[in-house]
Amino acid sequence: MLESLSMSALGAPLRDPVIRASMLTIFFFGFSGAATVPYQSVIGVRELGLGDSYYAALILLAATVNVCVSVAVGALADRIGRYRSLMLVVTLFGVTGYGAVFWLPSKASFVLAVLLLLPVYNSVNALLFANVRSVANRMEGSDAGAVNSAARAMISLSWVLVPGIVAFALAGRDTMLPAYLFASAAAFACVLLVLFLLPPERPGGPSAAIPLADRLPFQVAMSPKRLVRILAVAMLSSMVHASDQTLPLILTGQAGGAMTDIGMVVGGIAALEVVLIFFWARVQSRIGSVPALAAGAVIYVAYLATLGFASQPWHVYLLAVPAAVGAAALISLPITYLQDLIRERPGLGSSLISVNFFLSAGICACIFALGTSIAGYAGAARLGAAMGVSGLALLLFLERRSLSR
Repeated sequence: MLESLSMSALGAPLRDPVIRASMLTIFFFGFSGAATVPYQSVIGVRELGLGDSYYAALILLAATVNVCVSVAVGALADRIGRYRSLMLVVTLFGVTGYGAVFWLPSKASFVLAVLLLLPVYNSVNALLFANVRSVANRMEGSDAGAVNSAARAMISLSWVLVPGIVAFALAGRDTMLPAYLFASAAAFACVLLVLFLLPPERPGGPSAAIPLADRLPFQVAMSPKRLVRILAVAMLSSMVHASDQTLPLILTGQAGGAMTDIGMVVGGIAALEVVLIFFWARVQSRIGSVPALAAGAVIYVAYLATLGFASQPWHVYLLAVPAAVGAAALISLPITYLQDLIRERPGLGSSLISVNFFLSAGICACIFALGTSIAGYAGAARLGAAMGVSGLALLLFLERRSLSR
């Protein structure tokens, strides 16, 4: 049944050349992150000699830069009405940034890449989703939902495939730096896809320029009405981050599992997500974004609260199913909801995806610090579930009028 849902959902996206090219580019964008993120701390701290405190500060600054660049680039794309040309520029930053770390390994090249070059490259994510949204706006509601879901599934697919491939390719080596060479090659594949496969925008088409007589992009994106809604979604999304941090520690700690169990559980959840994303697209088309997001959040709250009680490895394996069901909703449905907050500006609306990621990661950091200090890793998981309940209550309160209609 789920397979038939995914195939029918893919039909509409694959018929449009813009969406086909964007989906392939999103996959290779996800490839570059999946190849390096699992090893970034090891390379920065152990191989290149950055201290723990310096690395933590670098990551915080890089996340801030990433949000600012994403909003600025998204707003610029709306103003000039050209996503393709900006994609070419920012993807070249990825080729250069990842390549610099591999070919010129040093503290300086690592800091330059993580703090400046790669945040600019990461803004291509918002541009790609904006490009997809500009086409989806011309489609029927169900097809539009399938488009966003199919695009988000490409990132999940890259995370299913790439970390294992990279680990196998670099097994037995003294350094993990070649992961950055793989990422640079993936970024170069993005350049080629945009250059040769993505059709140029038509004058006056879906990405026509926004008039310059407008408020500053941060005033638009961070207006109080939108910011409180972004915060509610970030509180829900923080549960996924909380699970990422606590599941491996609970599995190998109080549940008594082995390190190999982590890969099995995380890989299984990611594989299920790829298919379940299309299931949630169908649910969203029938009942709407907010009710679907609420349903997924309830499932994930139940999973995360139960995770803290796991005492055997099979408990965590059993919880992988509700984890995948809930996570598929929480990583795909917020995209459409956030874009709809600034529907008339696809680039700026899609940049809110990066804002949501930044806020949710920050909330998770607070949850992890407070939860572990009070009741260990299990306490952090339960506190993450409580944050999800709070975010859900806030979202339902804010959208009570639309729900009543």
